Amino acid sequence: MTFETLLDTARIQLDHITSNDAGFFVELMNSEGWLKNIGDRNVRTSDQAQEYLTNGFIKAYQELGFGYYVVRLKSCSTPIGICGFLNKPDLSYPDFGYAFLPSYQGKGYAHEACSELLTFAIDAFQLPVIDAVSLPQNSPSIRLLEKLGFQYIGLHHTNSDSPLSLYRLSIK
Repeated sequence: MTFETLLDTARIQLDHITSNDAGFFVELMNSEGWLKNIGDRNVRTSDQAQEYLTNGFIKAYQELGFGYYVVRLKSCSTPIGICGFLNKPDLSYPDFGYAFLPSYQGKGYAHEACSELLTFAIDAFQLPVIDAVSLPQNSPSIRLLEKLGFQYIGLHHTNSDSPLSLYRLSIK
């Protein structure tokens, strides 16, 4: 299978999401970390995942010119996570986020993918300011955001029960 690759490094490649990624998204979106830190999106089947992708991530490419990307191991094209941007109505700037399968966490893949995408996106997508939100108790996510240069802004209240920690990356 061929992929529309946006970026690559020695270990990984970042590809545009397609409906062919539905099976991977079922696995990712039902992983413990996703459910705990992002929330249940009620995606249990490939058909539900295809609908979620088409109406969310894939639609974002058409409307915004950017979005989320599948992170794959370059050596074998195995999908291991996602990272990218969405516009959220309750945030002033594009929201940066990421999620990785548990077996690929703690190995530097998230930092590698996120760092590469941020460096590229700042110029290519002309994003002078980028927001990111995290549950206050999600220490690994917060450490990654800080390592990427994001600064803590404060608590961000949404429609959810718990406020989120808001981080911001300003490009000078």
